[in-house]
Amino acid sequence: MNDFFKKPALISIGVILCAFCVYVFVKYAQLSFTPVSAIVESVPMVSRGSIVDRTGKPLAVQTNFYHVGITPNLVKGSIRSFAEDIAGPLGMTVDEILGIIQKNPDASFVYLKKKITQAEYAELKKITDMHGYFYVTYDKIPGRVYPENNLASQVIGYMGDDGTGLAGIEYSMQSLLQPAFIDGKGESEKNIYLTIDANLQYKLEEISYQTLKETQAEAMMMIVADSTNGEILSYISLPSANLNEYSYASKEQTFDRPAMESYEPGSVFKIFTVAMSYDKGLINADDVFLCDGRYERRVKGGETVRIKCLEYHGWLTPRDALKYSCNDALGQISDKMSDGEFIERIKALGFGSRTGIELPGETAGSVKNPDSGRWSLRSKPTIAIGQEIGVSALQMVQATTAIANKGVPLKLTLIKKITNKDGSENYEHTANVLERVFKESTADYILSCMETTAISGNGARAHLRDISMGVKTGTAQMADPKGGYSETDFLSSCMAIFPIEKPQIILYIVVEKAKGETYAGRIVAPVIARAADEIIDYLGMSRGDSEAIYHSGKVSISSSKTISLGSSLPDFIGMSKKDIMNFMRENNMQIKINGSGWVKSQSPAPGTPVVENMIIELNLE
Repeated sequence: MNDFFKKPALISIGVILCAFCVYVFVKYAQLSFTPVSAIVESVPMVSRGSIVDRTGKPLAVQTNFYHVGITPNLVKGSIRSFAEDIAGPLGMTVDEILGIIQKNPDASFVYLKKKITQAEYAELKKITDMHGYFYVTYDKIPGRVYPENNLASQVIGYMGDDGTGLAGIEYSMQSLLQPAFIDGKGESEKNIYLTIDANLQYKLEEISYQTLKETQAEAMMMIVADSTNGEILSYISLPSANLNEYSYASKEQTFDRPAMESYEPGSVFKIFTVAMSYDKGLINADDVFLCDGRYERRVKGGETVRIKCLEYHGWLTPRDALKYSCNDALGQISDKMSDGEFIERIKALGFGSRTGIELPGETAGSVKNPDSGRWSLRSKPTIAIGQEIGVSALQMVQATTAIANKGVPLKLTLIKKITNKDGSENYEHTANVLERVFKESTADYILSCMETTAISGNGARAHLRDISMGVKTGTAQMADPKGGYSETDFLSSCMAIFPIEKPQIILYIVVEKAKGETYAGRIVAPVIARAADEIIDYLGMSRGDSEAIYHSGKVSISSSKTISLGSSLPDFIGMSKKDIMNFMRENNMQIKINGSGWVKSQSPAPGTPVVENMIIELNLE
């Protein structure tokens, strides 16, 4: 043994062992006296709440997506075989995969594809595990699936790759859908129940798409609101985006028109002008205004304002002024109010202010002030007929709730309720009543005027004979980007309230830049009828014979005659004013009516050849 283990070798081993023991002892001593570090808790991952319709139908739900990456410098064997194996699940071509790898042959990491679905991931993972493709990696990221694609897309909105809402309710309710964690603490996510009814929304979107096709319009809006509580049952803005392909959508498809677009509403605004004057006692139901084809006003300084009316209506009550949408009579009615009071009451209706609905980017519109440099002598009568004022569709509907709700407006909402993760209720909507703007008698009078318009006025094509309905149509020239008003672009709209006896629904439709026919009474009123028909059936509203007839109480009996327009002017002698009005609507003639009763004389004489833009003057007694 002494010969085998040499003394120097034993000394060397002993020194090494001693040094090692000293090292271990020193390190142990250091660790013993070092303070214990606090344990860092991992931040909990928060899932995102769902967005559902009022019945609980899913409209936006949480899911997971995967980013697929690869380390090219670790790829072994045939690159083409690898590409052929994974091309199908990735939804890529073999050449696309080869191009990525060959472009980055020495890279330590590169993405093959981002945001593949859970199903695609499961199929791809099975293949890569089976073939031992260890150099393929997956990054799991939270995401959203929108089961109804385009349905109510501007309301629902969109969530970006970073888990943050970018539009609609996804954006405005971000703090509830996915609460932030601070110092490891925070609330759980909430589920948002919209007031929208997905099934009704689908039915009305079908009607809206058909309307766009028939009118060749560029855009369209439709809002259906419950006039008893301000809840929006349907919210349509076309064109719209497929939320599952939001990144490919155009600006027009993502634009939320009812909330963000400010436009001149046209003659629908006349219901508010008459209501404001009637409510202040400046006009009454029996007042009459003479329409001679244009509103004209002169001031001492010599300035003259002229606003053209589409027809020569003769003497009209406020009810008739709305029925025939007379610009002349509405201008005269606006003269009854001072400039300041006129604008003050318009602002009290909510125009010039945001409604505060739960959507981002809402416009406040624009209302001129009488003391501003933009105000002119023609501003008030022009605003009275729905021009020179900027409104949103939401403002129009919210202001109309005052007429449907006995003079008291209601705040509009898109949120029915909010629930916690366990399903318990966190919030439930109740009607938010705003400050009264009209007397109850005023609201009743305007409703009856709108019903007259539906039965025998410009909105007759919207009327359903088995339910009472009030309507008001409007056709407005749109602003020309170069200045002034366009000669070709029109905004055609119609507001409806039904049933009149106990208003339940407000239906508002706007069609923008239709081709060909643009008169709202012809292209929008029929859409109101179709949409109302769907709403009534879907909600199970009762139907019945509800048509009302308004009459002065005086009965005159006269023989009537039927005439038709040919190449020469017919004989109007003996016709009643009512027959003349029917003839005007059917033949789109310009007729100036003087007096009342029956036609005693006419100019030009019967038999005169009919020419374009001919004006016929009839004298009645």
